Amino acid sequence: MRNEHAIDPAKILFLDIETVPAVPEFNALDERTAKLFADKTRFEQERSGKAAEEVYADKAGIFAEFGKIVCIGVGALRRENSGWSLRATSFHGDDERDILERFTALLNKSYHTDGHWLCGHNGREFDFPWIARRCIVHGIKLPKLLDVGGLKPWEVGFLDTMKMWSFGDHKNFTSLGLLTHLLGIPTPKDDISGADVARVYYEEKDLERIAKYCKKDVVATAQLYLRLKGEAMLREKDVVMV
Repeated sequence: MRNEHAIDPAKILFLDIETVPAVPEFNALDERTAKLFADKTRFEQERSGKAAEEVYADKAGIFAEFGKIVCIGVGALRRENSGWSLRATSFHGDDERDILERFTALLNKSYHTDGHWLCGHNGREFDFPWIARRCIVHGIKLPKLLDVGGLKPWEVGFLDTMKMWSFGDHKNFTSLGLLTHLLGIPTPKDDISGADVARVYYEEKDLERIAKYCKKDVVATAQLYLRLKGEAMLREKDVVMV
């Protein structure tokens, strides 16, 4: 049985993903996929008064059935004499299958035991299932940490800093940006936000900019985890992004 109170932070892989709609606009979908998207988002259309085309522009990137991953940022802590250090990198590109194959290869090689964990902010509701679903779409075998079907809650190796902050309040949603601000966690000022990723990808075609933004969120998530666990936060010199 996994014990969240006896975790070695060096065995946690912190991660964040960036997703975009599978195609740049609703009209680029084939007829069957367009109808299925309209059906899936019918309530949102009625609630917002928007047509399916408008909902696609706003929401397609959050649905694993109608989007794709363009970046997975990852980071790992290492114990140093003066405290923790963090190395963050990313798997990014236009080929989602290649991104997923490289990421799952990392999990299979280095994060494959009951002592290992994945950690994200809202990762349980977004990042972890998104990655698993897209692996299934591409026929990629799920690594041990993502293959959670049929497991009991205490057997799943997922850590979620948003859930840690909720303290059992299941209605709670608190953004990473709000928590880093509230808890005094230093974060660089970014020129984009999550809402800008699809535009930067399809219009500016700037994957490096997206990858940089994604890695910064990985660093912020690791900082938040340490803060929530009562550990000293990382100093600027303790963080390496490659």
